[in-house]
Amino acid sequence: MSAETDRWTPDHMRSPSNRATHLEQRRQQLQPLADDLRRIAREMEAVLKEQGRIEGDFPGQPRLRAKHVVKPLFDAADSLEKVLPALNAFNARYQHSYEELPDKREAKRQKKALAKQQQQAIEPAGGGEHTVPAQKADFDEVFDGLRRGA
Repeated sequence: MSAETDRWTPDHMRSPSNRATHLEQRRQQLQPLADDLRRIAREMEAVLKEQGRIEGDFPGQPRLRAKHVVKPLFDAADSLEKVLPALNAFNARYQHSYEELPDKREAKRQKKALAKQQQQAIEPAGGGEHTVPAQKADFDEVFDGLRRGA
């Protein structure tokens, strides 16, 4: 990627080395953010639990309220941590669908062409004549009186 721009484009993502670089850069960006959000959420939860009761609270309600308040921070940290496996999945799917698939299809085409050549080589040796067995003619009259749906 050029030094002039820090934006990734689809053209950059076509190379395996660039995709690996992109993944590593995102890991370095997102992991500290997720860790920081988780740390803040834990500290905020502890502070809220220590604040104590508000008049009219039932037993245990301050702890539940603290958990309820900081849950979005924990969810945000979880979401950031889900980004990296999603990027890994993208990388694997791209590699499978655009880098490996054409080679697999070409190998399949060659295998099919080879099988066709072998089949054509076998057919002339067999004489190429297709005869109907005599038994088939013997059974034709058995089915003559049958009609469909009758």
